[in-house]
Amino acid sequence: MKKTQYTSEYEAMSRKTSGSSYLRTFLIFFLVALVIATAVMIPIRNWGKAIEDDPIFGEVETRLIDEMEPIAGTDSPFYEAFQDAERVNVLILGVNDGLSDTIMVASYDMATQRVDLISIPRDTYYYQEGKTGAAWFKINSIYGGKNVLNTAKAVSEVLLGMPLHYYAICDYKGIENIVNSMGGIPIYVKQDMQYKDLSDNPPLIIDIKKGQQVLDGAHAVQYLRFRSGYSNGDIGRVEAQQEFMKAAFKQMLSFELPKIAKTVTENVETDITWGMTLKVVSSAINLSSENFHTHMMPNTKQGEAPWYVYPDSEGIAELIREIYSVEPEPEDGEGTGEGGEGGSDAGQGE
Repeated sequence: MKKTQYTSEYEAMSRKTSGSSYLRTFLIFFLVALVIATAVMIPIRNWGKAIEDDPIFGEVETRLIDEMEPIAGTDSPFYEAFQDAERVNVLILGVNDGLSDTIMVASYDMATQRVDLISIPRDTYYYQEGKTGAAWFKINSIYGGKNVLNTAKAVSEVLLGMPLHYYAICDYKGIENIVNSMGGIPIYVKQDMQYKDLSDNPPLIIDIKKGQQVLDGAHAVQYLRFRSGYSNGDIGRVEAQQEFMKAAFKQMLSFELPKIAKTVTENVETDITWGMTLKVVSSAINLSSENFHTHMMPNTKQGEAPWYVYPDSEGIAELIREIYSVEPEPEDGEGTGEGGEGGSDAGQGE
C-alpha cells in the first residue's frame, strides 16, 4: 500500500517525532536505574513486605500481564520457545505529544542473565482498520496519547508473537526531572553545541559550551538531542551519548539513591510488579555489559514518501532464534525433527 500525498495531519505528527534518538539512548540507562531505584525503594515503602502482584508505583489502568497472556503468541511458530523461556519482556515507550517516539522491547533472560534490547522503528508500517492518511499506518501513531495495550499488541504481532509482560513509559520532561534529581551530570563537553529548530514544539534551542561542566536536566536533554556539527557525523553523536551514559551511571551510583528513586516513581509509568522486580534484582547481581545486546528490527525501507519501514519477517524470525536460542528446522533430508519454529531457515535481516 503506497501513499503519494501527505496530509496536514501527517505533517503535524511527523514534526512531533523530532529528537527521539536521544530517548533511545537514555532509556537504556533508565531501565537499569529503574531496577536499582526500585530495589532501594522496597524497604522504604513496604519494610521488606512487598506485595508480589502489586505494581511498584501504584495502580495502573492497563496491566499487560493480564491483557496480553490470552492472545499474544498463541499462533506463533515460536510459541513453545516463548512459553519455555525464563525471559521477562518489557515494552519501553518514550512518548512526546501523544506519540510513541521511541519503541523498544527489553528482554531479560533470568537464567542466562542475557539482556536483548530490540528497537522498533517508529515508521514501521502497521495497518489500522478504519484509519486514513499515511501517518496512521505508522506504528508510533497507535499509542494515541494512552493506548498502551494496542501498541503492545502491534509490537507483539510484528515480532511474530513475542509476549510482552510489562511496560514502562517516560517523556521528555520526566528525563529532565530524573537528571535534576541526580544533581546533574558532570561531563566534559568536547565541542560547542549550538542548534535551533523553532518549528519544534516547544522550540528546540541547544546552546552548550565546550569544557568540563555539570549538565542540569534541561541541558542534558539538549546534549543528547544534538546531532549536527560532529566532524564524523552520526558516529560523533553516538560517541557523545555513550560518554553521557558512562557519566550518568557514575553519578547515579555516587548520589543519594532514595532521592533518585522518588523522582523515578513520580516521572515514570509502569506496570512492573514488586515480585518481578525482586526477581530481576536478585538474578542480575552478576550482570555485565558483555551480556547486553542491542538489535534493530530487521526491515526493508520504502524509498519514497511516506518512508514506511516494512518488517522483514524472515529476518525477525532469525533474530528470535538468536535471542531465544531456537535451533532452525533442518532442511529436507537432514532430519525429521519437529520444527518448533516452523518453515525453512530464515534469511538474515539487517
